[in-house]
Amino acid sequence: MNGKLKIAGIAAGVVLLIGATTYVYTAPYAGNQGIQRTPGVRIGGTDTPAPNDFSTVNEVGTNLLMKQSGFPPFVIYLSFVGTPEGVITATRPDGGYWARRVRDGKTDGWLRIGDARYAMRATEILGDARLPMLELYSAKTGLPMDRAVGGPDPLREWEVFLWTPR
Repeated sequence: MNGKLKIAGIAAGVVLLIGATTYVYTAPYAGNQGIQRTPGVRIGGTDTPAPNDFSTVNEVGTNLLMKQSGFPPFVIYLSFVGTPEGVITATRPDGGYWARRVRDGKTDGWLRIGDARYAMRATEILGDARLPMLELYSAKTGLPMDRAVGGPDPLREWEVFLWTPR
């Protein structure tokens, strides 16, 4: 009986390992898959030196992929706007996971814009300093400043993060 349990345990472990490996290599990430709502674990792209002016990346589109360092690894799509200083991202003020991680000191990450992957560091922008950044974000994404977007909060209330090269 012990031998059968041992074989069953090994088989279960192999199945779990195959399942985890399959997820890592098939989970959504940027390719030609379009926008995915489910986080993935691979960001893809090519390591690229940061440009002197990130406003040059605005022609690539309105979405990027973000991966924060640390565990658990996950990749999500965000809307963005490039500025001379860095890349602006924003999120609803709903206690979202990636924003909490930045506040907890996990500020390093990677942004993939097109096929270029940049090593970046996030800084939360607070108070009225957010408003000019949100105006830029609104102009690029088409999201209105004073109407609710994806929830009860107008864009004007969203949390803003500036990503700069590290």
